[in-house]
Amino acid sequence: MASSQVITPFLLFQKYPDTLTSSPMAGISYSCSSALSSTSNLGTFSLRFNTPRGGITRIMRTNLRISAEIDYINAEEAKRLISEEGYSIVDVRDRTQYDRAHIKSCTHVPLFIENQDNDPGTIIKRQLHNNFSGLFYGLPYTKPNPEFVQSVKSQHSPDSKILIVCQEGLRSAGAANKLEAAGFQNIACVTSGLQSVKPGMFDVVGPTELKDAGKAGLVQVQGKISAVLGTVLICAYLFITFFPDQAEKILALVPSS
Repeated sequence: MASSQVITPFLLFQKYPDTLTSSPMAGISYSCSSALSSTSNLGTFSLRFNTPRGGITRIMRTNLRISAEIDYINAEEAKRLISEEGYSIVDVRDRTQYDRAHIKSCTHVPLFIENQDNDPGTIIKRQLHNNFSGLFYGLPYTKPNPEFVQSVKSQHSPDSKILIVCQEGLRSAGAANKLEAAGFQNIACVTSGLQSVKPGMFDVVGPTELKDAGKAGLVQVQGKISAVLGTVLICAYLFITFFPDQAEKILALVPSS
């Protein structure tokens, strides 16, 4: 929708002092229009400077970008935006975390995708990743998704209300910045990610809870082993404390070296 706006020479001088001529007789003609729609958030205006002798005509055109404000919210506020204000959920995690647990009816558009390139540098980095952080945390070696913005646009118009989620809150913030730069105006992010969501807060699809979807690999196995060992040690301590005679007899059966 285009609209004309009045801009005084004084305001122009304040914003663009280097573009005004020093001649007091110079004439200034100007026009300003803004176009806000589902595909653009740019305002355009042009300036024309004419000297009284007709010697110089200077035209300047510039685009002013109108930035959207990204809302960073907690899980409780996110639930309210979904139920009361009609926000659509865009999950930007990788496929492995998404498959473990995701909010029902969300759209999955990963910010990073698995890197299966076969150039020598990528192969070396992928092997290092798989043998260390990938092994411990159960995550694939990834790269930025070049189709991220276009994929979101194919499913949501830029004037849609979008809630972006990830596991820890970092990827959602990066995704929000990309979408804001692409013209999306109504964006919200869960600050600390899905790991902060309490069980039962959302309808979840997957074999685990949202808060545990980021746990995998040896870290998860190590946690289970530690829990079992801790339980065994506590039981042994209680047995020795409350049944010292029986404990002594059991220890006597252990062969000495």
